[in-house]
Amino acid sequence: MIKLGITGGIGSGKSVVAQLLQLSKIPVYIADEESKILTNTSPIIRKQLISLFGKDIYTEDGLNKKRLASYIFNNPEYLKQVNAIIHPEVNYHFQEWATKQQSEICAIESAILFESGFNQYVDYSLMVYAPIEVRVMRVLARDKASREEIIQRISNQMPDEQKKELSDYVIYNDDIHALLPQIQDLLSDLSSR
Repeated sequence: MIKLGITGGIGSGKSVVAQLLQLSKIPVYIADEESKILTNTSPIIRKQLISLFGKDIYTEDGLNKKRLASYIFNNPEYLKQVNAIIHPEVNYHFQEWATKQQSEICAIESAILFESGFNQYVDYSLMVYAPIEVRVMRVLARDKASREEIIQRISNQMPDEQKKELSDYVIYNDDIHALLPQIQDLLSDLSSR
């Protein structure tokens, strides 16, 4: 089975590409969604976060996101420790999930594919690319965030050029290039490997 890692910056359209792959019968593991579930359900993550931050990091409803955010905001060391707790569990869960798939290709969508090290556990990586201005306009239309906040979020992510260099494939989601032919070409190339 071929494992494909899908990444891209905020507003690039990686979720749209993931959905189009799913419509093409490619199972896609959405790392962001799964990590939120695991943070609340994994006894390993729970134990380690409580050890790091105390019992108040969880409430009856699950992870106390505001409290966690207050710890990791502007504290790179805490962020690094939290990632070191969550990322291995997400990777383990993805690997288990992948073994249960019946297709020749499966994928993981992760905004932080390279930053998290998930790229080490896939066979190929795909970056969804869109120019910054297109990304900003998409996020403005989608989120309740100011232009400045969006630019700040983009600047906190790995630069697109770096992701492009690290990726095996690039799909251009720039409102100029059609997505479906690019996805068909990608799947055709992967199937021939």
